[in-house]
Amino acid sequence: MPPSFKARPTTDFAKENLFNVLNNYMDFEETELALDLFAGTGSISIELLSRGCRRVISVERDPQHFSFLLKTMKELGTTSWFPVKADAFRFLERSGEQFDFIFADPPYALEGLATIPDKVFGHRLLKADGLFVLEHGKDLHFEDHPHFLEHRHYGSVNFSFFRAAEPTDEPPTR
Repeated sequence: MPPSFKARPTTDFAKENLFNVLNNYMDFEETELALDLFAGTGSISIELLSRGCRRVISVERDPQHFSFLLKTMKELGTTSWFPVKADAFRFLERSGEQFDFIFADPPYALEGLATIPDKVFGHRLLKADGLFVLEHGKDLHFEDHPHFLEHRHYGSVNFSFFRAAEPTDEPPTR
C-alpha cells in the first residue's frame, strides 16, 4: 500500500480471524457474488477471490484508492473482480444486485456508519441466507438489530455479523 494512502486496512490478525469465522458460515467456492464496500486497498476483495468467490464487486470512492484497485486488478489478471468508483451509500441505494456476501469496512468515524445494516436490509441486497459483515469501532453495538447474528472483536477491530432472513413479498425500500 502506498504510504500516502489514508486507508486503515483491516489488520492481518483481524483478517485471518475473520476468514476463520467465515469458513464456518459460507463456502467461498459457492459464492456467486460478493460485495466489498469501502474497499480501500482491496485486500478483502483479493482474499475473497483467492478463496474461490466467482465475482467480487469492490466499491471505493477515493480516486487514489480506486486507481490502486484497478492497478492491482490488472496485475492479478483477473476477470472476476469489478472495482466501482462510487460513494458506498449511493451504491447501496442504486444497486440492482443481490449478493451472497457483503463486507463493509467504513472509516470508523464515518457519519452514518450505524445506518449501514438498515440500508443493506432495507434495499434487500442480500440473497436469502446471505451474510453481511460490518467492521466498526468499539463504540457501536448492533445486538438489537433484527438481522444480527454475532459480534467478534480482535484488538480494536470489531466485526458484527448479520444474516438475511428468508425472502418476503415486501418491496425493497427505495
